[in-house]
Amino acid sequence: MSLHEAFRSVPCRIGRFRVGYRHVIACVSQRVRLMRPLQAAFCCLWLTGCLQPVYGPMSAGGSSVESEMQAIAVDPISDRFGHYLGNELIFALNGTGSHVPPKYRLLLTVHESATTALIDTVSGRASAATNVINADFKLVPYGGGEPIVKGTATVSASYDRNSQRFSNLRAARDAEIRNAKTLADQIRLRLATALAARDAVKS
Repeated sequence: MSLHEAFRSVPCRIGRFRVGYRHVIACVSQRVRLMRPLQAAFCCLWLTGCLQPVYGPMSAGGSSVESEMQAIAVDPISDRFGHYLGNELIFALNGTGSHVPPKYRLLLTVHESATTALIDTVSGRASAATNVINADFKLVPYGGGEPIVKGTATVSASYDRNSQRFSNLRAARDAEIRNAKTLADQIRLRLATALAARDAVKS
């Protein structure tokens, strides 16, 4: 007789009842299934106490991250793309349009390049291009001091090219505008995360 057969032939006692091992396994499996929702609920409660919404209150009785973002003054950025990016950042940080006394300065340096990924074999001209933007940003207190956060963000947008010069210029400008919106969203999220993390460390 194998070990498996011997185990099956030995009854198991639970309380005053004698049951086989299959019934024991079924009871244990049922209890495990019943415990899973309780474990999931416990994990959710535990995570709720650990996580803090990015745009929620920064501390008890303190201002919110959103109000801190509205107090960021965007320094002027050179070139045409800098104009696009500056407008997008001002709207992303303070879409209300109300004047808020500045508490921080956002400094940016932008590097723009264009790559031609596809070449028309007949005409020898580029049939598509990609606008690539690298932006170095730094958030500092308005009165001066060490940077609160600094980093680099990179975005790219592709566009079609043809034999029409004006059409190519318009397509390239549209790609820049798309990149400006995407880059402003990236920087806004990183600024909000840094401000929330700084307050969490203080508290």
